[in-house]
Amino acid sequence: MRFLHSDGTLVHLAYCTNMHMAEDLDGVITQLARYAEPVREQLGTDRLGLGLWLAAPVVAELAADSGALRWLRSELDQRGLEVVTLNAFPYAGFHAASTKKTVYKPDWADLSRLEYTLDCARILTALLPDDVVRGSISTLPFGWRADWTPERGDQARRNLDALADGLAALEVETGRTVRVALEPEPGCVVEYIAQAVEHLRSLDTDRLGVCLDICHLSVAFEDPQEAVAALENADLSIVKTQVSCALEVPEPSGPGVHSALSGFAEPRFLHQTKELTSSALLSCDDLPDAMAGGLPGADPWRVHFHVPLHADLPAPLSSTRPVLLAALDALFGGPTARTEHAEVETYTWPVLPGAERGDAELIAGVAGELAWTRDALESLGLKEV
Repeated sequence: MRFLHSDGTLVHLAYCTNMHMAEDLDGVITQLARYAEPVREQLGTDRLGLGLWLAAPVVAELAADSGALRWLRSELDQRGLEVVTLNAFPYAGFHAASTKKTVYKPDWADLSRLEYTLDCARILTALLPDDVVRGSISTLPFGWRADWTPERGDQARRNLDALADGLAALEVETGRTVRVALEPEPGCVVEYIAQAVEHLRSLDTDRLGVCLDICHLSVAFEDPQEAVAALENADLSIVKTQVSCALEVPEPSGPGVHSALSGFAEPRFLHQTKELTSSALLSCDDLPDAMAGGLPGADPWRVHFHVPLHADLPAPLSSTRPVLLAALDALFGGPTARTEHAEVETYTWPVLPGAERGDAELIAGVAGELAWTRDALESLGLKEV
């Protein structure tokens, strides 16, 4: 889906496919027909954007086999699907029984992260629509904070410098620009906007920038307008934004709250939880830890659990949708569009509490999120094209 901002910027809206379990090329092709094309049809649009997630084995195959890459591009074209952005944060095994902190490996101190991301960039240049010359890739913000040493930080910066050099060479070769966006996330080396400014401003800011995930921003209790202004003042590009909502718990110690939260304390993904008190921002690395007494529960919690954008959660829980609306206004509501790639990324559909969902329910849910986002962008003056 494409939208035109009043300043002339073409804004691409996609949904991220990391919600689908596909660790080989056949699985990726299958998900296009099983999920993505039906979502497009439900939305009644001729063209649907995908933020593709390609696991490391798929990337290795596509990078080595031009025929396989042409097959993927052909399947996208035939189904009215387009790709301008990749999600290269998870490396592999994203739908294992317990992903948790393994999603941060390999980190940017590891050469395999550099090689994987450069291969993703090369693949993206072949998948970009013919009328698009610039693509984006989101990646992890250096790594998980534990055991991060100055030496690992230096190696990560060397790898990111090599990434920028590789992206520049790829542009000369293909005539297409790919930028990589580091995504601040709770618990990582870079989780707050001030840390993004501190760590990224010494890098090649023409090739490297920020992926602003609104769920993560919400969990950090950061103000969207201030965040966008801080990045702009530091000359850091918002290469892409992930349109996402966090789980909010207004009264963590209230009646029925722990029972309502129990379904969200699931074993696959990490659900960092923060509580903003009058004097400090307190953190737990996972929701079960917070529920077991890791946070006092006297003030509201925000939980890194991506919840559907368009659905109201039953009391006593809620979502950070107001923060998302404020963020979209900060990004697109002014005279200048602050980014050109927006990706709906509710990867937690498979683990949301409630009745088991079949394909029809998942397709309807994703289409509902995209329709909600389309309405939000149009309310800010953007026109679908």
